[in-house]
Amino acid sequence: MKLTLAEPKYLKDSIAIISELVSEGRFKITKESIELVAMDPANVAMVIFKLLSSSFTEYNVEKDTEISINLSNLKSILRRTKPTDMITLEMENNRLKIQIKGTSTRSFLLPLIDIEEKQQKIPELNFSVSIKTNAEILNDAIEDVDVVGESVMFEADKGKFIISSEGDLSQAKIEMKEGQEIKINAKDKVKSRYSIEYLKKMIDGSKLADNVDIYFNKDYPLRLDYKTVDKIQLSFILAPRVEND
Repeated sequence: MKLTLAEPKYLKDSIAIISELVSEGRFKITKESIELVAMDPANVAMVIFKLLSSSFTEYNVEKDTEISINLSNLKSILRRTKPTDMITLEMENNRLKIQIKGTSTRSFLLPLIDIEEKQQKIPELNFSVSIKTNAEILNDAIEDVDVVGESVMFEADKGKFIISSEGDLSQAKIEMKEGQEIKINAKDKVKSRYSIEYLKKMIDGSKLADNVDIYFNKDYPLRLDYKTVDKIQLSFILAPRVEND
């Protein structure tokens, strides 16, 4: 296998985001894409990553391959890339060779690891609410509610989307109405609560895509999709926080 990427940010930023949730990853490399599906250690969040072959300038995969890597180590290497560098990935003596080519050529060898847990499957979920908006709008709302609480309430109704949070004495409420920058598909009033700590890590997907698709249901997992056509998809599934009032 030999894979060359001319826009290192798609791999660099993805691994930086994923490594905040997952310490080790099993990547499936096929003729179409590099894929990863993994759960965080607390089984609260799932990450789904797909980097398409069309985002590479060279993509040579003879047969499907699986490699498991420590993501912190991979992140440390990828942090050394500049926006104009080329990244080439190859296998060498059962290690992953990462070559970074810019004004100089630097090579790193990363050992493969064994991951005992079984391959994760993406759950089939049915959502009653779907919202498409600019990723920065979601980022601002999560940063606003982070000022007052540890959990956030997502609430949707016809033409309306509310993100709110409560602390001991403080409250924050961001109300969004359907318009040019936000499309809301909700038939009935639905609300569900989620962890702000996890969401703050997930909304960094905005580094990879301008828009975000938000899906949820009453006291049900949340799904966030960040996509750039013909390049990348980074999705997250987050378990709800069900609290006794």
